[in-house]
Amino acid sequence: MSNGIRGEARAVLAGVERTLCLTLGALAEIETALGVNGFAELAERMRSLSARDLVVVLAALLRGGGEDDLAEALGRSAIDPKEAAEAVATAFSAAR
Repeated sequence: MSNGIRGEARAVLAGVERTLCLTLGALAEIETALGVNGFAELAERMRSLSARDLVVVLAALLRGGGEDDLAEALGRSAIDPKEAAEAVATAFSAAR
């Protein structure tokens, strides 16, 4: 069960429901990995994510949601790219 007040979101990845959260730590990790500074640059950068970028963003959101094990194994897991993109969108939407 996700905590909407905290901004948590639930997404199914590789057939398992997972928790994602855009915490301040996750946001800082994403900004650093993508080489952006602030929301405006991040929003622009999010429009054209590469597959590697998508993995980085998803891993940070998973760590923010307490899903450290999957975040660490993300590059080796069988997660559909569409599922990953939808999970990222869901997490950012929940953070409003």
